[in-house]
Amino acid sequence: MLVVAATLTLGAGAAAMMSPAAEAQDAMTRVPAEVRAGTYALDSAHGKITWSVDHLGFSTYVGQFVNVAATLTLDPANPSASTLTATIPLTDVDSNSDGLDQHLQTDDFFDTANHPTATFRATSIVIDDDDPTEADVIGELTLRGVTRPVTMEVEFNQAGPSMGGVYKVGFDGEATIRRSEFGINFALPALGDEVELHMEGEFVLQDGSASS
Repeated sequence: MLVVAATLTLGAGAAAMMSPAAEAQDAMTRVPAEVRAGTYALDSAHGKITWSVDHLGFSTYVGQFVNVAATLTLDPANPSASTLTATIPLTDVDSNSDGLDQHLQTDDFFDTANHPTATFRATSIVIDDDDPTEADVIGELTLRGVTRPVTMEVEFNQAGPSMGGVYKVGFDGEATIRRSEFGINFALPALGDEVELHMEGEFVLQDGSASS
């Protein structure tokens, strides 16, 4: 059951939302074309992946992955050249149950002894024709050594100076995967196969990378 990305995220959608004529802006903006170009790193304190899965028909069970790492490069002049990569430490899962957290590390689920992380790499972006703040971020998720295509629906929130004077860009994203496609078949079909993912990400512009 999983992700990412990234979130994740997440971020690559914003790149495609920029117009070639975009100029760097220091004011807070919710206009994608005004976001500053450059290389961004995910603020791990404000970036996480929440997952939910049907639990035996009784409820929807929810947990989170934290300490996600991601790098986003935005190129307003050439959105297709923008990049996003994310790494999800599968050992940093919080299900609100110590027993389940430990079980998730075993071969029944993530098999973290052999596959401690999952990764996501964006491969293409499709912008919503009616709303440039929304995009489909298409990429490859690798989990338990299996790589599958995943599409995230990403929404650009805003960009601009944040606390401490750092420049940030923020996104939310959603995706659905089937855990069986990654070899996670424990308790199927009683325990849900479809896993819904919600990604939240605040990316910080790195010093010296900003451009117009």
